[in-house]
Amino acid sequence: MPEPLKNLIGETVVRATAAALSRAWPEFDRHAFLAEILPDLDSLELMQRSQSVAAAMTRLLPQDFAKSAVILRDCLPGDNRPGLSGWALLAFNQYIGANGLQHFETSLDLLRALTPHFTAEFGIRPFIAADRQRALSIISGWINDPNHHVRRLASEGTRPRLPWAMRLPELIRDPSPLMPILIPLLDDPEDYVRRSVANSLNDIAKDHPDLVADFVSRHRQDASPERLWLLRHASRTLVKKGHAGALASFGFEAAEDIVAGLSLRQAKIGFPGVLEFAVRLSNGSGKAQRLLIDYAIHHRKKDGSLSPKVFKGTSLTLGPNEAADLDRHHAFRPITTRVYYPGLHRLELLVNGSPLASAEFHLDMRENR
Repeated sequence: MPEPLKNLIGETVVRATAAALSRAWPEFDRHAFLAEILPDLDSLELMQRSQSVAAAMTRLLPQDFAKSAVILRDCLPGDNRPGLSGWALLAFNQYIGANGLQHFETSLDLLRALTPHFTAEFGIRPFIAADRQRALSIISGWINDPNHHVRRLASEGTRPRLPWAMRLPELIRDPSPLMPILIPLLDDPEDYVRRSVANSLNDIAKDHPDLVADFVSRHRQDASPERLWLLRHASRTLVKKGHAGALASFGFEAAEDIVAGLSLRQAKIGFPGVLEFAVRLSNGSGKAQRLLIDYAIHHRKKDGSLSPKVFKGTSLTLGPNEAADLDRHHAFRPITTRVYYPGLHRLELLVNGSPLASAEFHLDMRENR
């Protein structure tokens, strides 16, 4: 079984946090800190563990946030100085977001200093929610920062639907204030930054599909290979849903006279196990067609309903009256982000975003153990 996510913040991380805070501020009561957190740590999940650390920091650090900000900054790695990095700094995000709203510039500058050592995307969101215009005015100044982690924070921390983080309803309703941040980063030299821009655009596409499809169409003209990859990645939700404009931007028009056949190698698989299936595609039209072939697994939920998840397949061009055969497989294995339930599932074949064939199979959790 994979290591539980909660163990990313374990006793070692908590003790390292206590030691760093004590070095930065000798008056810090590390014993009270550890006594407050450690007894219940094993019973808590990842975000709860981080929140427990942040709550203890709130009680034990100075009530003057300006003084606490200096202490937290001194906990970060510096010139010839060791410091905290990684998941220990998730609690710093939460502490700053909860306690620093009355110190806007100080807090955002601290999060900017923190992000090279761990993402600060969680910490900046309370500031955007509290005063969007003021926060985005500061964050937009980061797009030219020499540190790529800071540039990435500008795009990632402002994502309307950032996973694991508080939503930003105003930006979900109207994402236009994000464009002055995202557009200058389209051709950032770092893939790490460009991938974040694509993820933000993909977030926006979930609520404003036509806006993003138009954005992609306009910005793909004379685009570099790196920008084209970004725009394609930004369009993944649109492509999965068969948005005509998004598909057309990448040369995939609505499929015409395509006949699809789908057959399963087995109607029942154990867990863990592999579903093997074969696809046959025939082009009955009088013209060549570019085809994007994906598939969806309709997973069984606890209540017996089915929930689809689309997986990327391949692309090919079929000439007039031409056919193609494909063999594929899908692995069912333990992952931390999904709970599998036994019973009926469905496999669905998608061609240029449209479902053309499907087949049912059973998942048996008792086999292959």
